[in-house]
Amino acid sequence: MIETRIVDSDTEHEDALAVRHAVFVEEQGVDEDLEYDEYDANAVHVVAYDGSDPVGAARLRELEDGAGKVERVAVLEPRRGEGIGRKLMAVLEKRARADGFDELKLHSQTHAAGFYAEVEYERYGEEFEEAGIPHVRMRKKL
Repeated sequence: MIETRIVDSDTEHEDALAVRHAVFVEEQGVDEDLEYDEYDANAVHVVAYDGSDPVGAARLRELEDGAGKVERVAVLEPRRGEGIGRKLMAVLEKRARADGFDELKLHSQTHAAGFYAEVEYERYGEEFEEAGIPHVRMRKKL
């Protein structure tokens, strides 16, 4: 059974970073200097566990315009399609509401935009490149 929770320990934070490393750095070839940034220290991180094994992660931070930004949503490749991404998003959205955000934004890799559309995010603006990967901007009113 998958348990998804807000990070509240160094070990859980390390688990979130390990999932991100596996997905973004190892699988997708994103430079580590781009993957880990100044926002990690103050963002709200979420980790999905299968027993004691971390299988998914994501983070939430506040933007200057007062909206929340969902970032670094990652599920280990063999675990995709099991609803783990939806569970991560539900926890982040619940936290965002509790923190007073009325809108969430994100940059989706173009291949993942359909997933975000299924959880009611809408695309806006033009396609752009980030970390060498095509992305689109998406948002959702809470």
